[in-house]
Amino acid sequence: MADIFDQLVKNYGPIGQHRERAHGYFAFPKLEGPISSRMMFRGKEVIVWSLNNYLGLANHPEIRKIDAQASEEWGLAYPMGARMMSGNTNYHEQLEEELAAFEHKEDAILLNYGYQGIMSAIDAICNRHDVIVYDAECHACIIDGLRMHPGQRFVFKHNDTADCEKQLERATALIEKQKAGGILVISEGVFGMAGDQGKLKEIIALKEKYSFRFLVDDAHGFGTLGKTGAGAGEEQGCQDGIDLYFSTFAKSMASIGAFMAGPRIIIDYIRYNIRSQIFAKSLPMPIVLGNLKRLHMLQTMPELKDKLWQNALKLQQGLKEKGFDIGATNTPVTPVYMKGGVEEATAMVMDLRENYGVFASIVVYPVIPKGHIIYRLIPSAAHTDEDIQQTLKAFSDTKAKLDAGAYKVDAIPDMAEKN
Repeated sequence: MADIFDQLVKNYGPIGQHRERAHGYFAFPKLEGPISSRMMFRGKEVIVWSLNNYLGLANHPEIRKIDAQASEEWGLAYPMGARMMSGNTNYHEQLEEELAAFEHKEDAILLNYGYQGIMSAIDAICNRHDVIVYDAECHACIIDGLRMHPGQRFVFKHNDTADCEKQLERATALIEKQKAGGILVISEGVFGMAGDQGKLKEIIALKEKYSFRFLVDDAHGFGTLGKTGAGAGEEQGCQDGIDLYFSTFAKSMASIGAFMAGPRIIIDYIRYNIRSQIFAKSLPMPIVLGNLKRLHMLQTMPELKDKLWQNALKLQQGLKEKGFDIGATNTPVTPVYMKGGVEEATAMVMDLRENYGVFASIVVYPVIPKGHIIYRLIPSAAHTDEDIQQTLKAFSDTKAKLDAGAYKVDAIPDMAEKN
């Protein structure tokens, strides 16, 4: 019999195998100082494009004030216990009511974390007879929720409505054969890597031919899309066709927690059956009051979203003018696609950070195919014109070096010893 620990240390995984050299620099880096467009990394100031602080609320003085006041008045412990047992308050319910109204749904449920929450919600909604049809590019939290699902699941090609219909046909045939179960379709309002919106309106139109319910994860759309910031459903004019609307507070609201909104009778079912909330401590009062303030600012300060979009469009236009491929993004999420190996990518990242003062997240093999590099830039309302122009120059310079072969190196440099 193998020792389970021996099995782990023999294979740390595709990312973990580089841990000793990458830790603290490429993996688990430490950004220090007040959250802003510029922070400190290893003693140097860098322009940060890796934080989902879309509306610039993370270090906003009004947010800092309410967070401090709530912590002083309530402490971090109250309310104690799970909400079902002893952890419910009027403020928790107020936040749910306001979120539901904002998303034009009957009710909403607070979730302690987005990742944990949507996984557990899928588990609560679907039984072993149900079939789930989902977009191939859905976030890892959805994929992990699907892994918990004891029934069948069919994946459709990313944003391919025709393939979605094909999978709905398969799902419908299976349901009819087993004479039990229903269909849940899952997509995203905004796909966080490529920045393209989900084909929500087109999927909803398929309800005319097929019987299914539609769950949308709009983590990146909430607060950034739509006339009022209510998200991708509002942006596409199809919010009524979304049966369950999910988002996290970790993006536009720069906080902790999440919520799911939908029909009152279904949200109430989830409330009494979602294990990750029933058996977990309630969100602390300072988090709840802070999220109420953030929601009010999102609703009453449209200039924050306007500034975000000004910066996003300026960055994206500047990249396109310099010949960069940013794909089909139609949201603030800004991917930059390049060609190169892992070694070239790591050398390029170091050059950007050390010599140009630009901190951006990068994705390479095995997350994407060999020979490809994706930078993901996240503009925010906190970025300045100077940040954008300096970044455009840095990318232009380093891309020229990449194309000239200047970043071809033998191995990932050992950065851990320099921490």
